[in-house]
Amino acid sequence: MAIAPLVADVLHRQQVRVTFFAANERTKEGDGSLGDHWAPWWRARAAEGHEFASHTWDHTYWRADMGASDQPLFRVRPSSGPREGQDFVLSAAGYCSELTKAADRLKQITGKTPLPLFRAPGGKTSAQLLTSARACGYTHVGWSPAGFLGDELSSESFSNTALLNKALRNVRSGDILLAHLGIWSRKDPWAPAVLEPLIEGLKQRGFCFRTLREHPVYGQQTVR
Repeated sequence: MAIAPLVADVLHRQQVRVTFFAANERTKEGDGSLGDHWAPWWRARAAEGHEFASHTWDHTYWRADMGASDQPLFRVRPSSGPREGQDFVLSAAGYCSELTKAADRLKQITGKTPLPLFRAPGGKTSAQLLTSARACGYTHVGWSPAGFLGDELSSESFSNTALLNKALRNVRSGDILLAHLGIWSRKDPWAPAVLEPLIEGLKQRGFCFRTLREHPVYGQQTVR
């Protein structure tokens, strides 16, 4: 969340509304990204008209399918929370609980019902995981190939200038773009250098921006 205030300022200045997929991750200050410290920040984004959806509660990565098709199990590894970095097994109901806990917390702190969508950490899923999530009301949202904006890549190998130019060159109409509210490992933060020039450059190409509530496919699933 280190760059979250800057991101909010840019989005407000550019009048761009986005969909935030949130998990309760470790932060440099406060009690986690969905903790009380950052709750006012999320409430302010809701007031500005942004949308929200689950990113699992403990930023829980899917690792492998286990169990039988009628009783699916998933090997997972969260990158936050009390079992951070540990591999263990969740049932389908357990994974759904991960999704719902984040969505419920978002609703609690923003007063706004999150979209019935989720983004799996790292985009890692399986057919069985997606089926299990749909059974408890959640549809997975990925990103477009050109929409991977590279803010989690090594800045030594992928400069901000190169990432900006690549996005401006390759993004097409309908693409879903992916960026983060901060990446621990990137030494040269992406957002301060790229976010506003990217938005301005795409606007100059004639693009406008919409939340997933307005998406032609995902927007049809906004009621559970």
